[in-house]
Amino acid sequence: MTARSPAAVVATAALVAVLLASAVELQAARERAFPPGDATEESLYLRSGLGLRRLTGAYNTLFADVYWIRAIQHYGGSKQRIDHPGTLPRPGAAPRPPIAGDAYPLLYPLLDITTTLDPRFNIAYRFGAVYLGEPYPRGAGRPDLAIALLEKGLREQPGKWQYMEDIGFVHYWFRHDFRTAATWFQKAGDLPGAPWWLRSMAATTVAQGGDRQSSRAMWLAIRQSAEIDWLRQDAERRLRQLDALDTIDALQGAVDDYARRTGQTPDFPALVRARVLPGYPLDPSGTPYELIDGRVRLSKSSSLWPPPEEPRGVAPPS
Repeated sequence: MTARSPAAVVATAALVAVLLASAVELQAARERAFPPGDATEESLYLRSGLGLRRLTGAYNTLFADVYWIRAIQHYGGSKQRIDHPGTLPRPGAAPRPPIAGDAYPLLYPLLDITTTLDPRFNIAYRFGAVYLGEPYPRGAGRPDLAIALLEKGLREQPGKWQYMEDIGFVHYWFRHDFRTAATWFQKAGDLPGAPWWLRSMAATTVAQGGDRQSSRAMWLAIRQSAEIDWLRQDAERRLRQLDALDTIDALQGAVDDYARRTGQTPDFPALVRARVLPGYPLDPSGTPYELIDGRVRLSKSSSLWPPPEEPRGVAPPS
C-alpha cells in the first residue's frame, strides 16, 4: 500500500470536514423547505444499543449524551401533544390524538440505548424509574419497563442502593405491591452507605401499606436522596399533592356537615358566607379547588392535576 504524504492527509481531512458541513447545511435547508411530519419523530432506525456501542467505539459516552437528549426531547414533545392535542407540533403535521398505550413509544428504547452506551448514566435510570412507571398522561404507564431499566443498572452497579430504592418506589406507587416494595427497601437499607431510614421505610410499608402517611414518608425519603434537581422537584410536587388530598378531606368534611345541617348542597361562596370557610380555598399551587355536586376536587387547571391514585393498604403479616 502506497504511503500518503502529510499534505495529502491534511487535504483529505479538510475535504471531509467541508463535505460534512455541507451535508449538515443541506439537511437544515431541506427541513426548512419540507418540514417533517409526526412520523419522523416516532422513528428510531437503530434500536440495538450493543450494535451502536460497537459502531461508536471510543465515543460511546458522547453518543450516550446524544440519545439522552433525544429521550428528553421525545418525552417533552409527546407530553406537549398530550397537553395540547389540537396544536400542530410542526408546520404541515396533522394533529394526532394521544393514546395512553403509545403516548411515549420511544422512551424506553432511547433510555435503553443511552444506558447501554454508558452503563453508569445515573440520571437516565432514575428518570426512567419515574416517567416509565408514571401513569398516562404524565408517563408511559409501564412500571415493568421502569423496573427492567433499574435492574439493568443494578447489574452494572450492584451496590447502588438508590436503584433498589427506586425499584421499591415503582412497586409501591405504580404497582401497589407493598410487600415487594418493602423487600426492595430492606435490600437497599442493608447495603453499605445506605441511609438508616430505608429500613424504617421497609417496616412502615409492610405494616401500613398504601396509607397517606407512608406515602408521604416515601416521597420525603426520595426528596432527601435525590441527586438531581428534577427528581427532587418531582418529589416536592408529590408532597404538595398529598397536602392537597389532606385539605380536600378536610373541606369535604365541612361540605358534608353543612349539607346535613341545612339540607342543601353548598358551593364555596355559600360556605364562606356562612363562615364555615374563611375564604375561597386554594390548593398548594395557588389554584382554587372545585366543588361540584357536593364533591371537592382538584381543578384540572392546577399543576397538581391529576391527583395520585391512592392505593389501598394491605393487612400486616400475621
